[in-house]
Parts: sequence; structure tokens; C-alpha cells
Amino acid sequence: MDTDVQSFAVVNLQRRPVVVETGGFVAGFDPATSSPYINYATPLPGARPTPDDVRALVGAFRGRGLLPRLEFAPDAAPAVEPALRAAGFTVEEVHPYLVCTPATLIPRSSTVHTRGPNGGPALRVETPVSEEEFAAVDAALSESFDGAFAPTAHGTARLRRTQESGGGVRFVRAPDGSCAGGASCSAPAVGTAELAGVGTRPAFRGRGIAGAVTAALTGAMFDRGAESVWLEFSGEGSRRVYERLGYRSQGTRLYMRLEA
Repeated sequence: MDTDVQSFAVVNLQRRPVVVETGGFVAGFDPATSSPYINYATPLPGARPTPDDVRALVGAFRGRGLLPRLEFAPDAAPAVEPALRAAGFTVEEVHPYLVCTPATLIPRSSTVHTRGPNGGPALRVETPVSEEEFAAVDAALSESFDGAFAPTAHGTARLRRTQESGGGVRFVRAPDGSCAGGASCSAPAVGTAELAGVGTRPAFRGRGIAGAVTAALTGAMFDRGAESVWLEFSGEGSRRVYERLGYRSQGTRLYMRLEA
């Protein structure tokens, strides 16, 4: 599965507005943002970069005023981490990832209750259509992640592109018409898809929103022919949510960066 996940990472970065391929690496850039979580690189499976390859990659970032940063499954390209460390890169994070297949998916209701599992108005998982709905999802995810990124027109546009390019965006509408929580999933490639950005606004946590949108997106990707869907998680609470849907532990992804 590590090779599938890594191959997906390559294809997904090749969807960026600007793509640079050099020395066994693919770097994807979006000129609309300087965020290192949007602008990063990944190696081809089995890549064995030389010092010159790494320098060329760093130059692609520095020339754009961006932080050199990579995300990848280390077991799919074992020679990459040592080559990056030799060039001064450090580990930012190590993230376990989980995988769900049609055989392991545990169906669940797409209805949630805003005041707990046994009460409150029943709300369903929805697909955003209007610009206002995509913007509401972007704002809700920003709040969900404690403002780690600000809601912007570019973020709204990225969500719309995800939905319109074969991926998916799902959300639960709050009683006041805003977004209580949501998630997105990249379009499938090489048989798999990445589900990311699952977030619930603090006021609506504990209502099953994360599980509902995750289940809806996972099922939607299987309907589109994906053989698996994978995601990263933060914390044991999140892990339990995903495991109840049929996600199973599979491997790790490594994040590395080169500070100025």
C-alpha cells in the first residue's frame, strides 16, 4: 500500500497549477498561496536522489520564495530520507495513515443530530453547490483547525476545484445555515484517493459530524471506482472515529523541511 499511496501523492501534486519535476522529485505549486501545506514536493516511488538532485529541488522552492518541504511514504522510497537529512532537512512530523476498502467499509447513516445522538433536529450530509456553501465549508474548516489557515477566496476555489475535478466535498449545515463541519477528498488516482481536512467546529463536536462526512466521501469514492481511500489522523479520538467506519492502520507518512 505504501507504493500506492506514494504513487497517488505524485499524481495529486501533478494536478497543481505549477508542476516542477526534477531528479526523481515532483513539486507542486499554487501561485495563489505561499502555504507550505499546499506547496510541497514528493519523490517518485523508489527514487534514489543524488546531492545534485536535492540541490535542484531546493532551488525550485527558493527561487519562488518558498520553504523547501516534502511529504512522502518513506517505505516507498527508502533512499530519500537519508539524502534529505544529508542536505540539512529535518523531520517536521511523522503521520500514521489508515486505509479503507469496499470490503472493510462499515456503512452508517448520513444523518446527524445537532444536540447529541438522541435529540436535536436531524441534519443530513450535503454536497456544496453555491459559492456561499463552499465558502462556509472553508470558514468552518479554518475554525476547526484553530485558525491554522485563514478562510480565503482561494481556499474556497480549491474546494470547488476538488469537487468539480472528480473528488468530493461534503458538509453538514448548522441550524443557522452555516457549516457545522465538513471534509474533502481528492479525485482517485492509481486506484486510491486521499481524504483530508476532516473538521468540525468546536460548538458542534461530539455529534458524529466527522464520521458522517467521512463515511459519505469514502462511499462516494468507491462509487467512482476507487479501490481504497486513505487518510491521516491526529489523536486517538480521531483514530477511533475512522476505525469505526472500517479504516485500518497501514503505514506512515514523513514530513520534512529545510529551514532557511
